[in-house]
Amino acid sequence: MSQLACDVAVVGASVSGCAAATLFARAGLRVALLEQSADPHHFKRVCTHFIQPSAAPAIDRLGIGEAMLRAGGKRNVLEIWTKWGWIRGSARSKGYNLRRQKLDPLMRQLAASTPGVEFLPGRTARSLTAAGGRITGVEAEGRCGRLKVSARLVVGADGRDSRIGALSGLKATDRPNNRFTYFTYYRGLSLGPTANSRYWYLDSSLTYAFENDDETTLLGVFLPQRELPAFKTDLEGSFARLWASLEGAPDLGGAERVSEMRGMLRMPNRRRPAAGRGVAVVGDAALALDPIWGTGCGFAMQSAEWLVDQTAETLADRRSPAAALDAALSRYRRLHRRRTGGHALHISDFSRVRKTRCFERLLFSAAARDRSFADVVLAYLGREDGLLDVAAPRTLLRAVWVNAGHMLENHESPA
Repeated sequence: MSQLACDVAVVGASVSGCAAATLFARAGLRVALLEQSADPHHFKRVCTHFIQPSAAPAIDRLGIGEAMLRAGGKRNVLEIWTKWGWIRGSARSKGYNLRRQKLDPLMRQLAASTPGVEFLPGRTARSLTAAGGRITGVEAEGRCGRLKVSARLVVGADGRDSRIGALSGLKATDRPNNRFTYFTYYRGLSLGPTANSRYWYLDSSLTYAFENDDETTLLGVFLPQRELPAFKTDLEGSFARLWASLEGAPDLGGAERVSEMRGMLRMPNRRRPAAGRGVAVVGDAALALDPIWGTGCGFAMQSAEWLVDQTAETLADRRSPAAALDAALSRYRRLHRRRTGGHALHISDFSRVRKTRCFERLLFSAAARDRSFADVVLAYLGREDGLLDVAAPRTLLRAVWVNAGHMLENHESPA
């Protein structure tokens, strides 16, 4: 068995793993980046890859934004259809649209080319090593044989079914997602001049469309599980009929479909504690939510950034005791929950497929009637602000004021 010693061992070289490896190495640490696939162009196929505005600072820090745009990515501008009208903000472009087949290799190349990162493709993590009640490394195998990596910190960036999370005892907790989704890509579609990303909020059902690289547009539908049997009996027809029924939807008639129909039929909301003794998880390994809200790529980059910010200084001091690293990991765990907890709670609740709540009706109706208030709601849905921000009394009172003014002007009844 070959052996390797480093400061940080990162398992998984997709978005979160590459972000973590890059930032740790820039902080002067020795990083082993293990990836199961030996293909440098490997990418996650079942992902709708909408990158929320909340991730823009992390993208700027990584310095990959220009490369994403050169690869054909777009800065997303989002509009949302509701029964009260379209929610349209100030059209500030903050997030990104870029397919994973472009994004993943870019992230991998960034990490592999960063001094201090040893990229180890074709290596599958099989077990963890431990001593004194803490994780001390990872054992992997591949075509080159077995490898034992010793590290002060092991990072699981290996997705919602994280092997590192399971082996380290970071137990996952699931909350149901009572929707299924199908999505595919078209070429030759336009969403119009005002936005390149659109949601249709249909109470229990949702759809979205957004333009990507190579003149492709992703179309996805998110429907209650009870509708799955009927939908699957005529998958192509059901998909087309739903889009034809939507106000302001793109016309599929003259477009070319350029991918197969991809389904996500059971995707529970899943959370793990973000850290333990000598181990941490990032991205979907820590939190994987209903894909309709597009938090995966953004939280992947952000969680990597949070982890590095809380632990890199301690790891760089190689004389620091294990207790100091444990304290740093505890800070990361608390920060992760604080930054994502409200979003996870609201998204998981919405995934139950229930009626729109009173405060949601209040916010969405006001956002459809006032462009400046639309910016407030879009900042929350873009994960720039938290649940406590959008549900604050001052925000709710402002929504009441907007709606009251609209009703007085138009002699309407409340939403």
